[in-house]
Amino acid sequence: MADIAAAMPGERRPVPAFRLGPETLVLGILALFVATISLAPLGRLALTAIAPEGVLDLERAWSVLARPRVFTAAMNSLYVALASTLFAVVLGSIAALLTVHSNMRFKAAWVFGFVLPLLIPPQVTALAWVQAFSPSSPVLGFFGLALTPGTRHPLYSAGGIIFLLGIYNAPLVFLTMRAALRRLPANLSEAARASGAGNFQLIFTILLPLARSGLYAGAAIAFVSAIGNFGIQAMLGIPARFPTLITLIYQQLNSYGPASLSDMASLSLLLSLMTVLALGLSGWLGGRGDVRVEEGGRAVEINLGRGRPLVEAGAWLYLAATLLLPVSALVATSLVRGFGQELGWETLTLTNYANALLYHASVRDAFTTSLVLTVSAVVLLSAISLVLAYFISWRKSLFVRLIQLAAELSYVLPGLILGVAMILFFLRPLPLLGFSIYGTVWIILAAYLANFLALALRPMLGGFAQIDRSMEDAARVAGAGFFQRMRDIILPMLAPAVIAGGIIVFMSALNEIQVSILLVSSSARTIGPMIIFLEEGGSSTLAAAVGCLMILIVLVLMCTASLFAGRLPKGALPWRD
Repeated sequence: MADIAAAMPGERRPVPAFRLGPETLVLGILALFVATISLAPLGRLALTAIAPEGVLDLERAWSVLARPRVFTAAMNSLYVALASTLFAVVLGSIAALLTVHSNMRFKAAWVFGFVLPLLIPPQVTALAWVQAFSPSSPVLGFFGLALTPGTRHPLYSAGGIIFLLGIYNAPLVFLTMRAALRRLPANLSEAARASGAGNFQLIFTILLPLARSGLYAGAAIAFVSAIGNFGIQAMLGIPARFPTLITLIYQQLNSYGPASLSDMASLSLLLSLMTVLALGLSGWLGGRGDVRVEEGGRAVEINLGRGRPLVEAGAWLYLAATLLLPVSALVATSLVRGFGQELGWETLTLTNYANALLYHASVRDAFTTSLVLTVSAVVLLSAISLVLAYFISWRKSLFVRLIQLAAELSYVLPGLILGVAMILFFLRPLPLLGFSIYGTVWIILAAYLANFLALALRPMLGGFAQIDRSMEDAARVAGAGFFQRMRDIILPMLAPAVIAGGIIVFMSALNEIQVSILLVSSSARTIGPMIIFLEEGGSSTLAAAVGCLMILIVLVLMCTASLFAGRLPKGALPWRD
C-alpha cells in the first residue's frame, strides 16, 4: 500500500541523493591536479610580485622594474626576440613553400633535417656553434677559415644570439606555415595561373596573404620561444655580458638565493606580460579581415624548372651549414683530450665518453636522475592526458575548457617563469605533510608534469579526432563502467597516440633546461643544465661528449618514432607529413 500511495498522482517522489559517479570523480581529480601544478604556482608568483608581504605593494614592484639594469635587460630581450623572430619567419616560410608547393625532390629527408635543430637541446646547439667557430674547428680549419687564437668569438654578441635563435625557431614557423598552406584550395592558385601570374606573383598575392594566420601564429610561437630560450641566451649572452631578462633572473637567483624571490617574481611577471601581449597581438593580426576559404584539394605545384638543381643545392647546403658544421665541431671536441687540440690519431680518445657514462659521478648521476624523472613524467602524463583528452573531445563543457587552458598556460609561458613559480609555491612545507620538496627531485618532477602536460595532450586530441565514438557509446549502453571503457575501448584505439605523446615528452623532458635550471641542487641534478655547468667549469671536452650523447638520444628516438609513423595520428610527429 505504501508503494501504491507513493505512486499516486499528486504525491511527490523523494528526490534521489546526489551520486558521485566515476567520471565526475575523475574530472574533479584532474581539475585539482592541474590547479595544484599550474594555477596555484603561477598565482603565487603573481601574488608575490604585487604583494610580497601579503599586502598590495605596487610601489615595490615598480622600484624593481624601474632599475636601469632591468630596463636594459628588458630592451635586450625584446630586441633579440623580435629580430630572431623576423629571421625565423623568413627561413620557416621559405622552407614551407619549398616543401608544400615546389617540385623539390627528397622532401621528407630534408624536412627531417630541417626540424632536427628544434629537437636538440638549445644549450647543446649553442655549445656546438661556439665550438664550430673556435680556432680548432675541424671544418673551418680544413678550408683555412678558422679564427686565429685570441680573436673575439663572433657568436658572443647580440648578433650571435639572434642568429642562433632564428635558426633554432625557424622549424616552429615552418610547421605552422606548412599546415596553413596545405589548407589552401588549389582552385585559387590555378585561377591566378590562368590569369598569367608568375611564381613570385602567385606566392606574394595568393599563397602568403591567405596563409597569414599560420604566419602570425608561427611568429608568435617563435617570439615566445626566443624570449624564453635560456640555453642560447645563457651560453652566448653571459660571456658577452649582454644581459636579458631571463639571464638576469638566473644570475640574481644564483647570487642571492631565495632571499631575492620577490624581485625575481616581479621580473618573471614582466616577462610573462611580454609573452601574453605577443600572443594576443598575433591573434589580433591573424583575425583581421576575412580570409576564409574552402579547404581541400591538392596543393598547387610551383615548377622550379631549370633552377631546381640550384634551389635543391641551396636547400641542402643550408642543412650542411646549420647541422654538419656545428655537430662536426662538437664531435671533434669530444674526441680530443684537451679543448683547442686538433683531432688526429695522436689526440684521438674516447675518455670523455667513458667519463660521461661511467666515471664522472656528477654527470652519471645527472643522466640517471634525468632518466628516472623523464620516465616517471612520461608514464604519469600518458595516463593523465589520455583521460583529459577524453573529456576535452567527448565531454565538452566550459569547466573542461578551463582545465585545458590552465594546462596550456604552463607550457606557453617561458620555462624559467615556471621554475620561479615552483620555488615560490613549494619552498614552504606542504600542508599536512610538514616538509618541503624544494631542493629535491620531486619539485623537478612537478615542474615537468606542469610544463609538458599540454605537449602530451596534442597527439591524444589528434587521436580522438580520428576515431569513431560509436564503440564507446555501445559499451556504455551495454553497462560498461568508465574505467572499463577506458581500458578496453579507448586505450587500444589510442595506443599509437599514447606512444607518440610519450616519445615527444621523453625527448623534450630528458634534455630539458628551461624549467630545471633553477630547480637543480647538489643532490638533484639533471643532464640538461649539466652542459652549462661543465662549460662554466672549464670542462669543454666533457661538455661536448655529453652534448653528443644528447643528440644521439634524440636521433634514436626520432628514428624509432618514424618506424611507427604509419600507425600514428596525422601530425603527431612534426617531422613527418
